[in-house]
Order: sequence, then C-alpha cells, then structure tokens
Amino acid sequence: MKKSKILFIFTFSLVMILTSCSERKELYQFTDVFIETLSTTKSSYSVFESGSDKKITSDNRYQVMPSGRLIIVKFLDAADNKNYTELKEDLSDHYSGDKRENEVYINQGGTVVIDCRN
Repeated sequence: MKKSKILFIFTFSLVMILTSCSERKELYQFTDVFIETLSTTKSSYSVFESGSDKKITSDNRYQVMPSGRLIIVKFLDAADNKNYTELKEDLSDHYSGDKRENEVYINQGGTVVIDCRN
C-alpha cells in the first residue's frame, strides 16, 4: 500500500512538471528565435517592423514582440502579479547562463521584458 502511494505521488509530480514545461514550450520557441536573430542576423528590430514580427502562441495565451533589442512578452488573457512573477522567473531560468540576454524583468507597462542589449 505504501509503495503504491509513493508511486502515485511520484507519477503525479512528474506529470505536473512535464505539463508546466510543455505549457510554455511554444513561448520559449518564439523567444529563442528572436534572441538568436538578434545575435546573428539583426542588430535590432525597428519600431516599424516590430509589430509585424509579433507572434501569438497557438493557445492565445501569450504575445511575443521584439522592439529594438528587447523581447516583450505579455499575457493576452487576464493575469495578475503572481502570473507575471512566475513568467519572469520561468524565463529567467530558461535563459540562465545565456550570455545573449542581460536581464529578464517586469516593466511598469505590465509585460515581461527580455533585455538583449549589448
């Protein structure tokens, strides 16, 4: 009985971890492409092209838009400070050790910003 309880808890935990990672997989793909482009082919995104380059995840939860050497991520549905803090921490962890990004922060406009300025 005790072994089956431990196995259940382990399986449940593993499923939760995998679900939370895959939930933002598409978001990470979009941000990765913009950051890679800034480090290889573009010096920055101009104001005029940033709107045309914006991406929206297939679940309509996030919008990702480059502006200059910043990548701006925002929730498209209602979100509170806790949601933005979790997103900031997840993106910080995702880019931990990546020299192409300087900082991930929440700006006063209610978005999370990935700073790729040199």
